[in-house]
Amino acid sequence: MARRWTNDLTHDDVTPRPLWLNRRQIMAGMGGAAALAATGAPAMAQGLEPNTLEQISTYNNYYEFGVGKEDPAAYASALDIDPWTIRVDGMVDRPGEYALADLLSGLQSEERIYRFRCVEAWSMVVPWNGVELADVLDKIGVQSGARYVAFETVVQPENMPGVRSRVIPFPYVEGLRLDEARHPLTLLATGIYGQPMPKQNGAPIRLVVPWKYGFKSIKSIVRITLTDQQPPTTWNRLNSREYGFYSNVNPEVDHPRWSQASERRIGGGLFSRRQDTLMFNGYGDEVASLYAGMDLRENY
Repeated sequence: MARRWTNDLTHDDVTPRPLWLNRRQIMAGMGGAAALAATGAPAMAQGLEPNTLEQISTYNNYYEFGVGKEDPAAYASALDIDPWTIRVDGMVDRPGEYALADLLSGLQSEERIYRFRCVEAWSMVVPWNGVELADVLDKIGVQSGARYVAFETVVQPENMPGVRSRVIPFPYVEGLRLDEARHPLTLLATGIYGQPMPKQNGAPIRLVVPWKYGFKSIKSIVRITLTDQQPPTTWNRLNSREYGFYSNVNPEVDHPRWSQASERRIGGGLFSRRQDTLMFNGYGDEVASLYAGMDLRENY
């Protein structure tokens, strides 16, 4: 399992768990930035306050629980994740219904500190824990002729109020080209900060593709399908003009309703300056070759 990527993010770019655990008391007792300085907080990433577990787990999109950023944290505790089974089908050598522990058994889990960029032009830095998707694909055996990997999110109407509202069609579906799925940066994450994945962030297992907009990183996966056809994806199916199949982070291609040239870092404060968005979210050296010869405006 050779690693072919370099990472310029370290724990200086996130808040260590012990500091996070005391953060509310510190902030209440000492106030704002002075408190962080007094406690020896890590250096700020790109001039902004590093993200905390609290920020990561209380500001995110998970429409199955509602359209508000706070809805997942408010309602996701009802999600039933034990037991958890993932259906593997399509063009694979070993299809079947896999218990999560069996699917991941024997695979190398590691921490990856990645930038996370939402299509809504906000961003975070997140310390994920998980396994490379490529290792899972090797385990199930990809057949010759497969070109894409499709994913599906769990649907539990009794536990997911957003499903009952039918704001978007469910189940949520996503997909990657096979070479994207096999790239060493592509992760099946099972945790953050060395802890099990919070339910609101996609427990017990989710996809993380750091050079793409966040909605490509599908949560709470219950199905993985190998196919020779480009699979449908939820937001592309809803509005293909705004949400392309690839959805690579690209500051030169604006969303029809807002610019993608800059982003707001969550945790930077009310008056923080926006920062420039990086092509491929800063992972161009690793992934640009995947799209050699492609028009990234047409194939957005």
